[in-house]
Amino acid sequence: MAECRVEAPGPILIPVLDSGVGGGGSSSSSSGREATNNNPLARKLNKILETRLDSDKDMLEALKALSVFFTENSLRTRRNLRGDIERRSLSINEEFVRVFKEVKEELEGVHEDVQAMSACCQDMTSRLKLAKEQTQDLITKTTKLQSENQRLEIRAEVANAFLSKFQLTADELNILRGPREGPITEDFFKALGKVKQIHNDVKILLRTNQQTAGLEIMEQMALLQETSYEKLYRWAQAECRTLTQESCDISPAQTQAMEALQDRLVLYNYILDEFGTARRSAVVRGFIDALTRGGPGGTPRPIEMHSHDPLRYVGDMLAWLHQAAASEKEHLEVLLKLVTMQGVQDNIQQVVGHITEGVCRPLKVRIEQVIVAEPGAVLLYKLSNLLKFYHYTISGIVGNCAATLLTTIEEMHVLSKKMFFNSLSLHASKLMDKVELPPPDLGPTTALNHTLSLLREVLSCHDSSVVPLDARQADFVQVLSCIMDPLLQLCTVSASNLDTADMATYMVNSLYMMKTTLSLFEFTDERLEMLQFQIEAHLDTLINEQASFVLTRAGLSYIYNSVQQHKPEQGPLSNLPNMDGGSLKAAMVQFDRYLASPDSLLMPQLNFILSGTLKERIFKRSTELVCGAYSNIYTAVINPTNEYKEPATILQRSPQQVQTLLS
Repeated sequence: MAECRVEAPGPILIPVLDSGVGGGGSSSSSSGREATNNNPLARKLNKILETRLDSDKDMLEALKALSVFFTENSLRTRRNLRGDIERRSLSINEEFVRVFKEVKEELEGVHEDVQAMSACCQDMTSRLKLAKEQTQDLITKTTKLQSENQRLEIRAEVANAFLSKFQLTADELNILRGPREGPITEDFFKALGKVKQIHNDVKILLRTNQQTAGLEIMEQMALLQETSYEKLYRWAQAECRTLTQESCDISPAQTQAMEALQDRLVLYNYILDEFGTARRSAVVRGFIDALTRGGPGGTPRPIEMHSHDPLRYVGDMLAWLHQAAASEKEHLEVLLKLVTMQGVQDNIQQVVGHITEGVCRPLKVRIEQVIVAEPGAVLLYKLSNLLKFYHYTISGIVGNCAATLLTTIEEMHVLSKKMFFNSLSLHASKLMDKVELPPPDLGPTTALNHTLSLLREVLSCHDSSVVPLDARQADFVQVLSCIMDPLLQLCTVSASNLDTADMATYMVNSLYMMKTTLSLFEFTDERLEMLQFQIEAHLDTLINEQASFVLTRAGLSYIYNSVQQHKPEQGPLSNLPNMDGGSLKAAMVQFDRYLASPDSLLMPQLNFILSGTLKERIFKRSTELVCGAYSNIYTAVINPTNEYKEPATILQRSPQQVQTLLS
């Protein structure tokens, strides 16, 4: 339609314009500007010529449509252009009419279908209205039934929730009420836990209006609990009675059973007693087998095979018991690991004490046999330390509740310690019964060396002991008192018949050996200090003896004594017998020979001193005493009151020179 509207004016205008242009040209050439302006055709032509085709879209579209069928620009085609356009417009309109007719026919078909659908809908509406009027009562009843059904469903859900919370299922009841000999499974503990939960939750009902139901449920659950605990107790009792083998495998069900039975303390304690009795027989049998049969296949060998070695024999028995006690404690910890009530550790220690009680008698008999056989002081002391160590170790594992086993070990420790000190006392009494005389070299006697060797072995055992420090120190003091006091008394008695120098030399050597032995060990400071005091006292004796020996051999002893004893009322010192200048000169000659070779004047006893340090000390301090004696003599000689003529010729060396020569 748009195409027809655009193309129609074009052909109409163009021929007219074409004719007008030819007439207008001749008019414009023959007439003036006024005539031209007054001519309508001229104005129209000018208007057309002045039109800008590039801005007239309608014109451009018309020309574009014209170019489709106007292909030849000739006089004939221009004349026939209007007719061509009209014919083209007519054909287009005819085509439009034909197409629109088809559309009209289709629309009429649609209209008929819509009319039919409208009639059908009206029929259905009337029928639905009629059906609604007829079923109104039914719908009302259905709505009421649905509301009632929802209410009943809610009540059913509440009832089911109540039953699930406060009642057991049939399967759970069958599990709890099953035969006593039946196995206990995980489902049993779940059902029992549910019974306990219901029994606790039902207390809520007692605080509401449902007290009757609450009491009935509580009574029912209480009966179920008692039945279940009785069944569980019988099963756990039977299981514990099977644990009589050396290996003890605790099943998870047994652990859960102990967790459940903690709510029934009597049954809980009965099961612990059953477990302890079963394991006690297993431990006793295992201990006897370890003593007589050894391990599987003979490895390790029976402990009785080492009875000739007391220390290993006792150590193997105690080590086996230590391992057994630790294992039994681990078994009990596994059995009671889920128990949450207070006092579980006390229960474990009590049961371990009951289990280990059975081995006390055979252990005590065998250790007593070893101790009473008197294997020697050193071995007895080692046994004492060994028993003390295992007493501390086992008490650290099982606590002090295993009283019987710990008491047995403590009794054996006390017995071995008593036998040890008895052995030391016997050794000391033997020493005093037959006192040995000092040897010619004034060194320690054989008895002293033997006793010090014994002391060294005992103290070595003491140092390597793993007994706590306080207990070791208390034992140490007692051991030293038991050995050192008799030794000191022995040395004193042995040296009582010797002269002063020999006795001092013998005592210094003996005390030096004692000090050397004790200095290697701890806790000996007090004894070492006491020995040092005694050594110092005897060293002073030897120093004085050595100084006296030198003065005597050097000829100054008489002179020194005279100077020391001289009093002014006796007159000049030179007037005393043998104190004149000539006698002093003769003595000085002998003293000069000593100054030339100081080492030549040594007491024979000094050669027997075992310690080179002490010997050097004696020599040095005795030399100082000699220098002091010479200084006193020199002071007396040069004193004018003593009336010595030319004292410088008598004593040619000053005290400083003598000290220099002897240093």
